Amino acid sequence: MIHYVGRWLFLLPAALGVASCSTLPRDGPTARAILQGARSSDYAMVDLDYAASETLKSAPDAYLNSLIDEDGANDVDLIGPGDGLLVSIFEPGGGLFSTGIGGEAARASAQTLPLLVVDAAGTVAVPYAGAVRVAGLSPSQAAQMIKRALAGRAANPQVLVSVAQNAFNTVVVLGEVTRPGRAALTTNADRILDVIAERGGVARAIDDVVVRIDRGGRTLSIPLGVLTSRPAENIKLRRGDQLNLVYYPRRFSSFGALGQVTQVDMPAGSLSLAGAISKIGGLDTNSADARSVLVFRFERPEAAANLGISQVPTPRGVPVVYRLNLEDPSGFFAAENFQIRPDDIIYVPRSGSAELSKFFTLVQTISRVVYDVSVTSALSND
Repeated sequence: MIHYVGRWLFLLPAALGVASCSTLPRDGPTARAILQGARSSDYAMVDLDYAASETLKSAPDAYLNSLIDEDGANDVDLIGPGDGLLVSIFEPGGGLFSTGIGGEAARASAQTLPLLVVDAAGTVAVPYAGAVRVAGLSPSQAAQMIKRALAGRAANPQVLVSVAQNAFNTVVVLGEVTRPGRAALTTNADRILDVIAERGGVARAIDDVVVRIDRGGRTLSIPLGVLTSRPAENIKLRRGDQLNLVYYPRRFSSFGALGQVTQVDMPAGSLSLAGAISKIGGLDTNSADARSVLVFRFERPEAAANLGISQVPTPRGVPVVYRLNLEDPSGFFAAENFQIRPDDIIYVPRSGSAELSKFFTLVQTISRVVYDVSVTSALSND
């Protein structure tokens, strides 16, 4: 029996070595492994305190800055191909466009022509005047152009032009709107929210809708909730712009020694790190390393620069791990001030004592198996 016990005990260190490397269950990387990754420049690590959270808040998202610079005079009142024009011609005393019926009053009345559609060349066909180029003109300028074309044919005509069908100054609205399609721009309603409202608005929660604007080969995005709260972002649109409203529910994920390992829908408005931890049941008091509450995020380059991070950004942003120490009472103030963003990952590694406890549990399990096998073998040989 002693012979078999000695043999199995000789094998125990090797078994424990293999078990500790591969079979010991883990929820994710240790705090030490994450720190080593930051040192190897795979990502940046930032100790999250109140000052760091304030620095992040001082650099708000710049969603449509490059388009705001173009938000000057908007020429949405110009006529273009496809527009349908209503042209009224008034001749004092009668003339080419008077009816000749009903006396002087009838001869002096205005004559409204049938709807004139601007062709691809930018012209409309006006009786007695021929093709008149109106593209690129305002309605009042187009009226003057038609009046000049009628000079010598009509007796001092007075011309009025209005756009009845706006096909030129339009944008395309797709996605999460009640009525997708083309929307006309006017001098009184040419901003993003004007167009969305004109198409019936959205049925989704505004915080879960992202507005993507395509203009001249550029695509910029802004959450609809942000757009409604920041008037400066409600920029003027330009003809040919395309709006695509995408349903993108805001969620964050949690892993490790937390009350829940799950993906969580974010409520309307802002959500602090403290609120997010509360939503998932807090830290696991038996195993969590409260000194390393980690938030993995692709940070905005401008925010990363304000934090002194020189990490090279990826197409999604600068990879950053924020580390919060909740064993320090001041960490709770930082947790309340730090705002969770969609797609953030909250991860809390197990503490060293919890890992050690799991290790000894495994040792006891293997030792018991060794003992049982040794006794069984000895009895069999007896």
